Amino acid sequence: MEYSLQSASHKIKVTSIGIELCSITSLQTGQEYMWQADPAIWGSHAPVLFPIIGLLKDNYTEIEGKKYFIPKHGLVRNSDKIKLIQSTENSLHFRFSYDPETLEKYPYLFQFDVIYRLEGNKITVEHITSNLGKEPMYYSLGGHPAFRCPLNPDEKYEDYYLSFPEEETDGTWLLDENGLVSNQQKSILANSNKLPLNKHLFDQDALIFKHLKSRTVSLNHQENGPVLSLDFQDFDYLGIWAKPGAPFVCLEPWLGIADSSDSQHDFKSKEGIRVLQANQTEKKSYSILIHD
Repeated sequence: MEYSLQSASHKIKVTSIGIELCSITSLQTGQEYMWQADPAIWGSHAPVLFPIIGLLKDNYTEIEGKKYFIPKHGLVRNSDKIKLIQSTENSLHFRFSYDPETLEKYPYLFQFDVIYRLEGNKITVEHITSNLGKEPMYYSLGGHPAFRCPLNPDEKYEDYYLSFPEEETDGTWLLDENGLVSNQQKSILANSNKLPLNKHLFDQDALIFKHLKSRTVSLNHQENGPVLSLDFQDFDYLGIWAKPGAPFVCLEPWLGIADSSDSQHDFKSKEGIRVLQANQTEKKSYSILIHD
Protein backbone atom coordinates (compact mmCIF):
# COMPACT_ATOMS: atom_id res chain seq x y z
CA MET A 1 0.00 0.00 0.00
CA GLU A 2 1.15 3.54 -0.75
CA TYR A 3 0.00 6.99 0.32
CA SER A 4 0.24 9.96 -2.03
CA LEU A 5 0.23 13.75 -2.09
CA GLN A 6 -0.06 16.00 -5.12
CA SER A 7 0.68 19.69 -5.65
CA ALA A 8 0.15 21.74 -8.79
CA SER A 9 3.53 20.58 -10.11
CA HIS A 10 4.56 17.32 -8.41
CA LYS A 11 3.31 14.11 -6.87
CA ILE A 12 4.93 12.05 -4.11
CA LYS A 13 4.25 8.60 -2.73
CA VAL A 14 5.11 7.04 0.65
CA THR A 15 5.11 3.32 1.44
CA SER A 16 2.97 1.98 4.27
CA ILE A 17 5.76 -0.44 5.28
CA GLY A 18 8.62 1.60 6.73
CA ILE A 19 7.04 4.90 5.57
CA GLU A 20 9.70 5.41 2.89
CA LEU A 21 9.41 8.22 0.38
CA CYS A 22 9.21 6.03 -2.74
CA SER A 23 8.31 8.39 -5.58
CA ILE A 24 8.72 12.01 -6.61
CA THR A 25 7.35 12.70 -10.08
CA SER A 26 6.95 15.86 -12.12
CA LEU A 27 3.39 16.29 -13.39
CA GLN A 28 4.70 18.30 -16.32
CA THR A 29 7.37 15.88 -17.60
CA GLY A 30 6.49 12.59 -15.90
CA GLN A 31 10.09 12.36 -14.67
CA GLU A 32 10.62 10.05 -11.68
CA TYR A 33 13.36 11.24 -9.31
CA MET A 34 13.41 8.48 -6.67
CA TRP A 35 15.27 5.18 -7.04
CA GLN A 36 12.68 2.46 -7.64
CA ALA A 37 14.16 -0.14 -5.25
CA ASP A 38 15.23 -2.85 -7.68
CA PRO A 39 15.74 -5.79 -5.27
CA ALA A 40 18.49 -7.21 -7.48
CA ILE A 41 20.57 -4.10 -6.69
CA TRP A 42 19.22 -2.41 -3.54
CA GLY A 43 15.65 -2.95 -2.50
CA SER A 44 14.94 0.29 -0.65
CA HIS A 45 13.87 3.82 -1.59
CA ALA A 46 14.54 6.03 1.42
CA PRO A 47 14.75 4.24 4.78
CA VAL A 48 13.94 6.25 7.91
CA LEU A 49 16.79 5.69 10.37
CA PHE A 50 15.76 5.51 14.04
CA PRO A 51 17.01 4.97 16.75
CA ILE A 52 20.38 4.05 15.20
CA ILE A 53 22.23 4.75 11.97
CA GLY A 54 24.14 1.97 10.31
CA LEU A 55 25.47 -0.96 12.30
CA LEU A 56 26.22 -1.72 15.92
CA LYS A 57 29.53 -3.37 16.71
CA ASP A 58 28.89 -7.11 17.05
CA ASN A 59 25.22 -6.27 16.34
CA TYR A 60 24.48 -5.18 19.90
CA THR A 61 24.70 -2.26 22.28
CA GLU A 62 24.51 -2.00 26.06
CA ILE A 63 22.05 0.18 27.96
CA GLU A 64 22.07 0.12 31.77
CA GLY A 65 24.18 -3.04 31.64
CA LYS A 66 21.83 -5.00 29.39
CA LYS A 67 22.47 -6.06 25.79
CA TYR A 68 20.09 -4.93 23.05
CA PHE A 69 20.22 -6.17 19.47
CA ILE A 70 18.97 -3.29 17.32
CA PRO A 71 18.91 -4.13 13.58
CA LYS A 72 20.89 -2.11 11.04
CA HIS A 73 19.41 1.38 10.63
CA GLY A 74 16.95 0.80 13.46
CA LEU A 75 13.32 -0.07 14.07
CA VAL A 76 11.34 1.95 11.50
CA ARG A 77 12.79 0.31 8.42
CA ASN A 78 10.49 -2.51 7.25
CA SER A 79 8.04 -1.97 10.13
CA ASP A 80 4.34 -2.63 9.46
CA LYS A 81 3.26 -1.09 12.78
CA ILE A 82 3.40 2.55 11.70
CA LYS A 83 0.03 4.28 11.59
CA LEU A 84 -1.23 7.16 9.48
CA ILE A 85 -2.82 9.42 12.08
CA GLN A 86 -3.65 12.47 9.94
CA SER A 87 -3.70 13.45 6.29
CA THR A 88 -4.36 16.86 4.77
CA GLU A 89 -4.24 18.22 1.25
CA ASN A 90 -0.48 18.66 1.48
CA SER A 91 0.68 16.44 4.38
CA LEU A 92 0.83 12.88 5.69
CA HIS A 93 1.41 12.38 9.43
CA PHE A 94 2.63 8.97 10.61
CA ARG A 95 3.23 7.65 14.13
CA PHE A 96 5.36 4.79 15.46
CA SER A 97 5.21 4.07 19.20
CA TYR A 98 6.91 1.71 21.60
CA ASP A 99 5.36 -1.68 22.29
CA PRO A 100 6.51 -4.95 23.91
CA GLU A 101 8.38 -5.93 20.73
CA THR A 102 10.34 -2.66 20.46
CA LEU A 103 11.16 -2.74 24.18
CA GLU A 104 13.02 -6.02 23.67
CA LYS A 105 15.35 -4.28 21.21
CA TYR A 106 15.34 -0.70 22.53
CA PRO A 107 14.26 -0.07 26.14
CA TYR A 108 12.84 3.45 25.84
CA LEU A 109 9.21 4.57 25.87
CA PHE A 110 9.25 6.55 22.64
CA GLN A 111 6.79 8.13 20.29
CA PHE A 112 8.20 8.79 16.83
CA ASP A 113 6.25 10.86 14.31
CA VAL A 114 7.19 11.53 10.69
CA ILE A 115 5.34 14.17 8.66
CA TYR A 116 5.74 14.43 4.89
CA ARG A 117 4.74 17.76 3.38
CA LEU A 118 4.53 18.68 -0.31
CA GLU A 119 4.39 22.35 -1.27
CA GLY A 120 4.88 22.94 -4.99
CA ASN A 121 8.26 21.41 -5.84
CA LYS A 122 9.44 21.13 -2.20
CA ILE A 123 9.15 18.01 -0.03
CA THR A 124 9.76 18.43 3.70
CA VAL A 125 10.36 15.45 5.97
CA GLU A 126 9.80 16.34 9.62
CA HIS A 127 10.69 13.97 12.47
CA ILE A 128 9.21 14.47 15.94
CA THR A 129 10.84 12.30 18.61
CA SER A 130 9.23 12.17 22.06
CA ASN A 131 10.39 10.58 25.30
CA LEU A 132 7.30 9.28 27.09
CA GLY A 133 9.33 7.71 29.89
CA LYS A 134 10.66 8.99 33.19
CA GLU A 135 14.36 8.50 32.41
CA PRO A 136 16.59 10.18 29.80
CA MET A 137 16.23 8.60 26.33
CA TYR A 138 19.11 8.23 23.88
CA TYR A 139 18.70 7.95 20.10
CA SER A 140 20.02 8.74 16.64
CA LEU A 141 18.06 9.86 13.61
CA GLY A 142 18.68 10.01 9.88
CA GLY A 143 17.38 9.96 6.34
CA HIS A 144 18.54 7.71 3.49
CA PRO A 145 16.80 8.96 0.29
CA ALA A 146 18.07 7.41 -2.95
CA PHE A 147 17.75 9.42 -6.15
CA ARG A 148 17.91 8.10 -9.70
CA CYS A 149 21.22 8.88 -11.37
CA PRO A 150 21.36 9.07 -14.29
CA LEU A 151 17.80 10.21 -14.84
CA ASN A 152 17.64 9.35 -18.53
CA PRO A 153 18.70 6.22 -20.45
CA ASP A 154 21.02 8.14 -22.82
CA GLU A 155 23.08 9.53 -19.92
CA LYS A 156 26.01 8.23 -17.86
CA TYR A 157 26.68 8.38 -14.12
CA GLU A 158 29.73 10.49 -14.90
CA ASP A 159 27.47 13.16 -16.44
CA TYR A 160 26.46 14.15 -12.90
CA TYR A 161 28.11 15.81 -9.92
CA LEU A 162 27.24 16.97 -6.42
CA SER A 163 27.73 20.57 -5.36
CA PHE A 164 27.78 22.56 -2.14
CA PRO A 165 27.12 26.29 -1.67
CA GLU A 166 30.45 26.75 0.14
CA GLU A 167 33.92 25.56 -0.74
CA GLU A 168 34.66 22.57 1.45
CA THR A 169 37.75 20.80 2.76
CA ASP A 170 36.67 17.52 4.30
CA GLY A 171 37.47 13.85 4.00
CA THR A 172 35.46 10.70 4.44
CA TRP A 173 35.88 8.41 7.42
CA LEU A 174 36.54 4.94 6.07
CA LEU A 175 34.52 1.93 7.14
CA ASP A 176 36.28 -1.26 8.17
CA GLU A 177 35.50 -4.75 6.85
CA ASN A 178 32.62 -5.03 9.34
CA GLY A 179 30.94 -1.80 8.24
CA LEU A 180 32.09 0.11 11.33
CA VAL A 181 33.62 3.59 11.26
CA SER A 182 37.41 3.43 11.49
CA ASN A 183 39.77 6.21 12.54
CA GLN A 184 41.21 6.42 9.02
CA GLN A 185 40.34 9.27 6.71
CA LYS A 186 40.53 9.73 2.95
CA SER A 187 40.63 13.16 1.35
CA ILE A 188 37.59 13.85 -0.81
CA LEU A 189 37.05 17.61 -0.94
CA ALA A 190 40.02 19.97 -0.99
CA ASN A 191 38.90 23.60 -1.10
CA SER A 192 36.19 22.65 -3.56
CA ASN A 193 32.41 22.84 -3.78
CA LYS A 194 32.10 20.14 -6.45
CA LEU A 195 32.17 16.34 -6.17
CA PRO A 196 32.09 14.55 -9.54
CA LEU A 197 30.23 11.23 -9.53
CA ASN A 198 31.83 8.12 -10.94
CA LYS A 199 31.15 4.41 -10.58
CA HIS A 200 34.18 3.86 -8.34
CA LEU A 201 33.42 6.66 -5.88
CA PHE A 202 31.79 4.20 -3.45
CA ASP A 203 34.15 1.25 -3.85
CA GLN A 204 35.07 1.69 -0.16
CA ASP A 205 31.42 2.10 0.89
CA ALA A 206 29.72 5.33 1.96
CA LEU A 207 31.35 8.74 2.12
CA ILE A 208 30.94 10.11 5.66
CA PHE A 209 31.35 13.85 6.14
CA LYS A 210 31.56 15.21 9.66
CA HIS A 211 32.81 18.76 9.13
CA LEU A 212 30.97 20.32 6.18
CA LYS A 213 30.23 24.03 6.42
CA SER A 214 27.41 23.71 3.89
CA ARG A 215 23.98 22.50 4.89
CA THR A 216 22.73 21.99 1.33
CA VAL A 217 23.89 19.47 -1.26
CA SER A 218 22.69 19.47 -4.87
CA LEU A 219 22.64 16.86 -7.61
CA ASN A 220 23.53 18.43 -10.96
CA HIS A 221 23.88 17.39 -14.60
CA GLN A 222 27.09 18.63 -16.18
CA GLU A 223 25.25 20.33 -19.06
CA ASN A 224 21.63 20.66 -17.95
CA GLY A 225 22.27 22.10 -14.50
CA PRO A 226 20.64 21.42 -11.12
CA VAL A 227 18.35 18.40 -10.73
CA LEU A 228 17.49 18.57 -7.03
CA SER A 229 18.79 19.93 -3.74
CA LEU A 230 18.66 18.50 -0.23
CA ASP A 231 18.71 20.94 2.68
CA PHE A 232 19.81 19.47 6.02
CA GLN A 233 20.11 22.44 8.40
CA ASP A 234 19.04 20.33 11.41
CA PHE A 235 21.59 17.55 10.86
CA ASP A 236 25.25 17.26 11.90
CA TYR A 237 26.56 14.69 9.41
CA LEU A 238 26.10 13.90 5.73
CA GLY A 239 26.46 10.44 4.24
CA ILE A 240 26.67 9.89 0.47
CA TRP A 241 26.36 6.38 -0.87
CA ALA A 242 25.45 4.06 -3.70
CA LYS A 243 26.04 0.43 -4.46
CA PRO A 244 29.16 0.58 -6.66
CA GLY A 245 28.03 0.89 -10.26
CA ALA A 246 24.33 1.23 -9.38
CA PRO A 247 22.19 3.94 -11.07
CA PHE A 248 21.35 5.98 -7.97
CA VAL A 249 22.92 8.18 -5.32
CA CYS A 250 21.84 8.46 -1.68
CA LEU A 251 22.09 11.83 0.07
CA GLU A 252 21.80 11.05 3.78
CA PRO A 253 21.37 13.62 6.56
CA TRP A 254 22.32 12.12 9.92
CA LEU A 255 22.11 12.97 13.61
CA GLY A 256 24.45 10.27 14.81
CA ILE A 257 26.62 7.73 13.07
CA ALA A 258 27.35 4.01 12.91
CA ASP A 259 29.43 2.44 15.69
CA SER A 260 33.17 2.93 15.54
CA SER A 261 35.48 -0.03 15.20
CA ASP A 262 36.78 0.65 18.72
CA SER A 263 33.29 0.95 20.26
CA GLN A 264 32.89 -0.33 23.80
CA HIS A 265 29.16 -0.98 23.13
CA ASP A 266 27.95 1.78 25.46
CA PHE A 267 24.88 3.26 23.75
CA LYS A 268 24.96 6.49 25.74
CA SER A 269 28.50 7.30 24.58
CA LYS A 270 27.91 6.68 20.86
CA GLU A 271 29.22 9.49 18.68
CA GLY A 272 26.50 12.00 17.85
CA ILE A 273 23.93 10.41 20.14
CA ARG A 274 20.92 12.57 21.05
CA VAL A 275 19.37 12.69 24.51
CA LEU A 276 15.82 13.61 25.49
CA GLN A 277 14.83 14.19 29.08
CA ALA A 278 11.55 12.85 30.48
CA ASN A 279 8.55 14.17 28.52
CA GLN A 280 10.81 16.10 26.15
CA THR A 281 10.20 16.31 22.38
CA GLU A 282 12.61 17.22 19.59
CA LYS A 283 11.77 18.18 15.99
CA LYS A 284 14.25 17.76 13.14
CA SER A 285 13.58 18.23 9.41
CA TYR A 286 15.22 18.04 6.03
CA SER A 287 13.80 19.08 2.67
CA ILE A 288 14.16 18.15 -0.99
CA LEU A 289 13.72 20.77 -3.70
CA ILE A 290 13.17 19.57 -7.27
CA HIS A 291 14.58 21.76 -10.05
CA ASP A 292 12.43 20.92 -13.07
